[in-house]
Amino acid sequence: MPARPPKHRPHKADAVAHVPAEAVRLTTAQRGYGGRWQKARETFLKRDPLCAECRRCGRVTLARIVDHVIPHRGDQDLFWDTSNWQPLCKRCHDVKTAGEDGGFGNRPRGARPTSERT
Repeated sequence: MPARPPKHRPHKADAVAHVPAEAVRLTTAQRGYGGRWQKARETFLKRDPLCAECRRCGRVTLARIVDHVIPHRGDQDLFWDTSNWQPLCKRCHDVKTAGEDGGFGNRPRGARPTSERT
């Protein structure tokens, strides 16, 4: 029976230190999603409880997330502008966010393909 190949163990100097996302990203409260947001979110979802995207597609799905139609990117005026909010279910929010941020292996919206970059 053949012997198992040796396990690759990189040199300590070559190893890349893993930094947890929590250590880099601000907390939800620091990003503006504290108690005031939770109250506003709850009130908004009570008034408009169905997912806007599902509704457009003829489906009826309970919304769990208040989405910023235009990402606020820290702009507090845009963050609190209720006309920029829409109720979404988690699935629709994940799909929308992935397209904007480049999740699920997608390129962020508005980003040029690598071949077009100079």
